Amino acid sequence: MTADVWLPIPPEEIEGLPEGPGYRYWNGEDDFPADPADCAFYVVPYMKPSPLCVRPMPQMSHVEVVQTLSAGIDHVQPGLPHLPPGVRLCNARGVHEASTGELTLALILASLRGIPDFVRAQDRGEWLGGFRPALADKNILIVGYGSIGAAIEDRLVPFEVARVARVARSERTTARGPVHPLTELASLLPEADVVILSTPLTEATRGLAGADFLSRMKDGALLVNVARGPVVDTKALLAEVETGRITAALDVTDPEPLPREHRLWRAPGVLISPHVGGPTSAFLPRAERLLVDQLNRYVNREPLRNVILTTGASTD
Repeated sequence: MTADVWLPIPPEEIEGLPEGPGYRYWNGEDDFPADPADCAFYVVPYMKPSPLCVRPMPQMSHVEVVQTLSAGIDHVQPGLPHLPPGVRLCNARGVHEASTGELTLALILASLRGIPDFVRAQDRGEWLGGFRPALADKNILIVGYGSIGAAIEDRLVPFEVARVARVARSERTTARGPVHPLTELASLLPEADVVILSTPLTEATRGLAGADFLSRMKDGALLVNVARGPVVDTKALLAEVETGRITAALDVTDPEPLPREHRLWRAPGVLISPHVGGPTSAFLPRAERLLVDQLNRYVNREPLRNVILTTGASTD
């Protein structure tokens, strides 16, 4: 068997790849670059639809590693049952923290300070003054405190926020303070001025921000979603924002892409960016560094980074 590595970036553009494997470029084209059965290390195309990403996986009978270039893995999960046991699935921890942290702050500041209103007023040639909320002195709640959640907090610190509360699947302590378990979320929501969703999409988080969650948010609070669209119940969100009780800044939506006639586009107090948290100029150098490191580890039989799960392993 040829130990092929499938890359969604042309291999000649990546400095430092180890010698040995046969590198094949594939970024979702109709034709595969080689027999998928010969692929040992599959790097999933970035920002491509799930059906395209999983298309070669049923034929990858000798694959050992599936590496995403995203923090989330939900787009490849439909293909996992088709893989042989023992395949390591790795995510892109370390690649998207800077870009997603930047966008989160941009969405918060734009929403609070009314930047969309200023842009519309500029189009009309109108000088639109007024009093706007500041980020300073606000209570912040980060739901999903992994590496991206921590990067968001890093960028919040200079803005003199009053408090940052952190929530993750399980309780733990960090250098910045405690991380609360999901079971305490209901008691934390009423105190937050800004609620940031940066959690992975799992069965436990799908619809997490539903009617009960949203009803517990204080009047005038801002919901920011940089996680995945289905973490928020869109119908429940519309019921809240259309009354003006809360506002929202969404980099991801459900459905996605958002259809032209969807009510979210016109809902008051809603700012939408089209899933651009990760794809910036910061992506490629960090993605290439990750791939070089992972492939050198793979070739030298060293432990891989960011292993999320191993197919066929017990989840007990």
